[in-house]
Amino acid sequence: MRSKKDPDRSRQAKGNFSRRGFIRGVGIGGGALGTGLLENAAEAAPATAASAGPGPVPITLNINGKPVNLTVEPRVTLLDALRNRLDLTGAKRVCDRGTCGACTVLMNGKSVYSCSVLAIDAQGKAIETIEGIAEPGKLHPVSAAFWNHDAQQCGYCTPGFVMAAKGFLAEHPNPNLEDVEHGLGGNLCRCGTYMGVRQAVLEAARTLKTQGGKNG
Repeated sequence: MRSKKDPDRSRQAKGNFSRRGFIRGVGIGGGALGTGLLENAAEAAPATAASAGPGPVPITLNINGKPVNLTVEPRVTLLDALRNRLDLTGAKRVCDRGTCGACTVLMNGKSVYSCSVLAIDAQGKAIETIEGIAEPGKLHPVSAAFWNHDAQQCGYCTPGFVMAAKGFLAEHPNPNLEDVEHGLGGNLCRCGTYMGVRQAVLEAARTLKTQGGKNG
């Protein structure tokens, strides 16, 4: 009598490949695809001691140097909290899946896609948005450089680019053109203003250097 074979085991024997193994591999390594922000290895979020929800829960966010109290459902993203609850609309919703960079903000000085961060998980972190990088009526050196080099057309992606550039320059104060191209690879512009953006970042780096490296 012919014995029944495990289909997964049979497929693994042929080149060590199985559908189950492929899915498992994608689940583990999928975060390594892409450029710019996506090239940074993602770290698993630490398990919380107690669950929250499913109803609205009170949270406190540190946004542009000020604590803000909110009541949101645990599923609400940082992007939605900023735009819909706090009227901070600089970060834009475009792809809503962490690939275009239009929603970029800084969290503890690092560039993050706010559409991919839960608001409840952003507690205890210093969050900086485009609205808070300069005093009212003044331009941050990165914003000024974008203006000087016409690094925007429709302007929809510009806040995300400015925040990504600010975070990039904090870690790479003396970049070359290739560094900038690589460092901002996680942000997309439908208008194709990449050359202006890159030149703007190089100018901002020079300006910040003359100001003593102050990027705040």
